[in-house]
Amino acid sequence: MREFLLGLRLLFGSGRGNRIRFFLMAAGGSLGVCCLALVLTIPQILDAHDGRAAARQPQSSSAQPAGSTLVLQRTDPYGSKAFTRVFVAKGTKDADKIPPGLNRLPDPGEVFVSPRVHDLLRDRPAVKGLLPGHEEGLISAAGLAHPDELFAYVGTTHGKIAGDGRALKGWGYSYAPFPAVEPSTLTYLRFALGSLVLLPLGIFLSVCARLSAASRNRRLASLRLLGLSTRGTQRVNAAETVVAALLGAILGLGEYWVLNQVMTRTGLPSLRWYPDDGTPSATTIAVCLIGCPVLAWFVGRASARDAAANPLAVRRTAVSKRPAKWGVLLLVTGLGIVIGYCATGFTDHPANSIGPNVLLIPAGILLTGLGLVLTLPLISYVLARRLARTTQSLTLNLAMRRNEVEPGSTMRVVTGLVLLVFAASLAQGVLIQLDQVSRPSAPVQDYSISRSDLTAEQQRRLAEVPGVRAHALTMDSWTDLNNPSSAVQPQATALVATCAQLAKMVQRAEGCVDGKVLMLNNPNAGVDPGIRPGAGFTYRLREGTQRRTLHVTLTSDSVLYAPYDPSVAGSATILVPPSELPAGARPESGQYVLTSDSDPDQVRQVLDGIAAVAPIAEIELVGVNIEGLEQIAVLETLLAVGMIMGLVIGTAAFVVSATDRAVERRPQVTAVTLIGARARTMRAAQCVQVVLPLSIGLALALVAGKLAESSYLITGGSAIYWDFAGLPVLALAALGVAAVSAIGTLPLVGRRIDPELIRRD
Repeated sequence: MREFLLGLRLLFGSGRGNRIRFFLMAAGGSLGVCCLALVLTIPQILDAHDGRAAARQPQSSSAQPAGSTLVLQRTDPYGSKAFTRVFVAKGTKDADKIPPGLNRLPDPGEVFVSPRVHDLLRDRPAVKGLLPGHEEGLISAAGLAHPDELFAYVGTTHGKIAGDGRALKGWGYSYAPFPAVEPSTLTYLRFALGSLVLLPLGIFLSVCARLSAASRNRRLASLRLLGLSTRGTQRVNAAETVVAALLGAILGLGEYWVLNQVMTRTGLPSLRWYPDDGTPSATTIAVCLIGCPVLAWFVGRASARDAAANPLAVRRTAVSKRPAKWGVLLLVTGLGIVIGYCATGFTDHPANSIGPNVLLIPAGILLTGLGLVLTLPLISYVLARRLARTTQSLTLNLAMRRNEVEPGSTMRVVTGLVLLVFAASLAQGVLIQLDQVSRPSAPVQDYSISRSDLTAEQQRRLAEVPGVRAHALTMDSWTDLNNPSSAVQPQATALVATCAQLAKMVQRAEGCVDGKVLMLNNPNAGVDPGIRPGAGFTYRLREGTQRRTLHVTLTSDSVLYAPYDPSVAGSATILVPPSELPAGARPESGQYVLTSDSDPDQVRQVLDGIAAVAPIAEIELVGVNIEGLEQIAVLETLLAVGMIMGLVIGTAAFVVSATDRAVERRPQVTAVTLIGARARTMRAAQCVQVVLPLSIGLALALVAGKLAESSYLITGGSAIYWDFAGLPVLALAALGVAAVSAIGTLPLVGRRIDPELIRRD
């Protein structure tokens, strides 16, 4: 306790410069804690989303007792978002069971909407077709996963949803039907954010805890020479860093509170939350208030080890020891794991992320990043020593001799930037893998609606929806399971369309003749051997209340066609002209298919038109998983946030380290200037002193980052293993980082020489 109090007395009684440095340490630590709190709160925000979504899920049964309340939930795509509508037909039973966010169930013709839907109805009146009825009120926050959710409760009658509706038993499940981020994906997200944010953050906090390390070490060496014990000397230094870290943690939590309030009002792309969702939990507060001071304690004790063990060497500025080699072991181990997984990409059986690979992949990448940081001082030392012995250039000799004496000083400046390039390469791999499961790239978009959900009049009106370029029917062949001879007959999907309609739904169609039943021949897809000339297939039709059958016998005539991928036409094997169907008859089972351009605005227009004609019909946007797209959008937003935080942390680490180094190096720069070195020579030496080791570190970061990215893509099952397209971007980023670092070294040498700096030293 005595040493702790002594450290505080030295802190506040050793001049204005020392107090300014203390508050800079606290301010830098607060920025790091703010980023740490945001990263730790992200899973909590996602859990809050899923919790509210689970609490409103209807518990229902397929049996419909007399007087039961019926519910029917439809989730349809609206652009790139899911629009969920819950149709409710109140009965005499269970009508008092109310979902979160409402104070009563809607009556027929009433609609309760989320605030986002309320705004949408005002801006886009065409959405009204999705919600038959008048708006009665808004759903409160308790009933919405997030503020931007498209959600509505629609009151209706039993007759309209009796066919597909289910009897209501209650509300709420222990799990969300479509989580904001899948649990397996959340693991990779935590790993990616850890690589992008937490690893640079640890370096940044360590940098903040070691500001003015040289002057502090000389002061601590003086205390040691005056009789303070070795442990006491370390505790004096740790006291200052702990107090600065604690103050920074408190300020950082306050900054995060302000940031949370701002972000909940402005939001992020594809990710919004309520203020209570982002309130730091007790665990997050404990990690920030305890973890950061503990880290500062160990950093403070470690940085004071030399002053406590050999105070005379510190006071007389003895030559530093050669940097330790054990960091190379971490780098070699990490690269060995990463290269091993990359090697499997050249085989027929690449590695996957199952079993022990779940732990080995992130361990290899983290060891590579950590080893890269710890190996840079040794690389800088070895390079500086060899160049200083062989060079004839005064500028290069000055720069390399300084790096040889203090290899860690320069590397503190560039470490954050090197890690930033390494993490950016890994983030590229995550984004590439997400793009593999994004929306299809075909120029057309198919919409599939169950035929049983539509009347003949609705079908006619849907074909006239603006933006629809073609429409068709699909029907599946019928097999009589009671007839053993037909039980093994293959199933054939027929596309009921004209040649003109077929041409608009596929890339290419040759040999089509209207009025004839034709086989659909796709050279790029296999065909069931049972679907051949002479084979017959039966399709069941319904004409009013009567059931009819259509028997189709295949001939050798066929259409050579190339469908889009994905599309409904790609799964059809027979083309049936509409004239083959009896007048007024419709397939008993099958899908009604519409085709439009895939332009997002066009897709939204068609969806609005479908909703206006058939508001309760369930729409399948072929090839598009709308929940998956929403998850991808959330992941991309979180990764973008992580990259921005990594950029802020890396830049802050550089600014703090460069400023601190400029102050620390002023006596040495002044001394060399006084003995005759020109300012231009000194500026060039300072620039080379930083840029040369930084360039080597950036080159290593590019190579190691690309290897880590490839191992991630290979084990994740991506279609792309080697991301050569992203290499120019990273190379330009590395050049930009080197240029910024070179500019940051210029203030080290000023025009005015202050001999007082040497006297004080």
